[in-house]
Parts: sequence; structure tokens; C-alpha cells
Amino acid sequence: MQKVIVIGSPGSGKSTFARKLRDITSLPLYYLDLLWHKPDKTNITREEFDTRLLELLKKDKWIIDGNYQRTLEIRLRACETVFLMDYPLEICLQGAESRVGVRHEDMPWIETELDAEFKQWIINFPKDKLPNIYQLINMYKKDKKIVVFKSREEAEDYLQSMSNK
Repeated sequence: MQKVIVIGSPGSGKSTFARKLRDITSLPLYYLDLLWHKPDKTNITREEFDTRLLELLKKDKWIIDGNYQRTLEIRLRACETVFLMDYPLEICLQGAESRVGVRHEDMPWIETELDAEFKQWIINFPKDKLPNIYQLINMYKKDKKIVVFKSREEAEDYLQSMSNK
């Protein structure tokens, strides 16, 4: 496992899983949110994002955390392993709410609220985004290791099994 992507709904715990995976594997971890967002809550241009992402993908080893569906297929082609957090909506909403007021290494600011637009994006994720994600990963399942977690416990068990090796 040298090139890994971690995808799933906001609030599913992608970044937490990616950090734990980094700690076990010693692979460098890159957060797409840190690539895209500036500390002043603005974004870089799509062109700059794409250029930076392509530079990351050229590296020999990495974990890339984040959805950014527009660039998912590029990352799928480049990776060896995919971890998809496909958790119930309630878990993802709770996860997003738990981030409010807490500093995280994957974001350049501290969220002060779970804004309505972001909450709605999470609510819409299972019907608007997840089918396309499954369609894309199914196109690559012959060439990639694809691991889908349906609960936080499954993800923790997987990490625990890796720690024991």
C-alpha cells in the first residue's frame, strides 16, 4: 500500500481514518481541504488546485484525504488502494457537528457552526454523490484494492488489524 485515497461523506471521519492510517503506515498524508481552502476561507483557483493535485499524484507514496468529486477519477487512476466511508447519514451529521469549535489539522480554520448549506450538502450526499462514487470505483475494482466501510467500528477494526501486523 503506497498510494491511497480516503473518500466518503463529510463528517464520516475520513480525516481521522487517514491520520490513523498515516500513523500505522508512515505514508505522507495530504488533505484536499488544505489544498483548496485558504486560511481566510477563500479558495485557490481550480487551475491551481489541479496543478497542485497533479504534483502530489507524481509522488511515490501518499494518502490523499477528501472527495472533490471533480478530480476523483484522476486520483482513482493514480492510486492503488481506495477506502470509502459509506456511513449512515445520522453518523455523518453527528461527525460534522462534532467538528464545530475544534481545531483539526485538515482545515485551515476552526468551524464556528455547522452552516445550513453544508448540512444540506451532507444530507444530499447519499443520493447526489454516492451513486457516482460507486460507479467510478466499480470501474477500477479490477485494478485497485477497494475497501468500503459501513460503520466506524469496521474502520477501527481494519486499522487495528493493520496495527497487529
